[in-house]
Amino acid sequence: MDGIFYTAMSGAKQTLDSQAVISNNLANVSTAGFRAELSAMRAVPVQGDAALSTRVSVVGSTPGADFSPGPITSTGRELDIALEGNGWLAVQGADGNEAYTRRGDLQLDGNGLLLSGGLPVLGAGGPVIVPLGARLSIGSDGTVSAIGTGEDPDALVQVARLKLVSPEPGQLLRGVDGLFRPAPDANGNVPVLAQDENLRLVSGSLEGSNVSAIESMVAMIDNARRYDMQMKVITSADDNAQRANSLLSLQG
Repeated sequence: MDGIFYTAMSGAKQTLDSQAVISNNLANVSTAGFRAELSAMRAVPVQGDAALSTRVSVVGSTPGADFSPGPITSTGRELDIALEGNGWLAVQGADGNEAYTRRGDLQLDGNGLLLSGGLPVLGAGGPVIVPLGARLSIGSDGTVSAIGTGEDPDALVQVARLKLVSPEPGQLLRGVDGLFRPAPDANGNVPVLAQDENLRLVSGSLEGSNVSAIESMVAMIDNARRYDMQMKVITSADDNAQRANSLLSLQG
């Protein structure tokens, strides 16, 4: 009887973990450049000295992310960019190290620091800082140009160039912060990707999330039903165990 408990209990727990992944994807359905996180479950035997072939559990995992492109829409906003092909934008993560994102709805803070999702955007020489009050434009090669307040168009000057990289397929891993980085080397160091001079972007446009709201809602309903079924199995097994105990008590 306990074999049923093992299977249903572990299945219910991993179903809740899968539901959390789907909920996070659904919450980012409107986040620019978001890549959906994948989840999977598999059956594994219970390990230990008293392991039996009838004891199995369920293990959930997040094997990676969905790297399919999101839809690109024109916004006309000068600081919106959509990366073409396999291009990624370099940003400075919360840990101070370089990471990569497809999020292109860039912003400026009060110090002229260019941000993507609240994180500094990196150029060839570090975080990109632009003159305050200047009108900005971003070229197809990532060049950031500025015109000072009240100046003529002839006064357009290049102030920075965005760092764009093109990793090999499968080279990037998703972090818990939603950013992507290459796998660590043998010493545990995360390599930094070199800038790709041939990459291009589309200014005045945004790449949307590749999360399908309909598919995510269907997956959430499916997970909820699966969880209910597993809880019913536990309840039924507990009822059967109580009935068996009652019969044994009567016979005694």
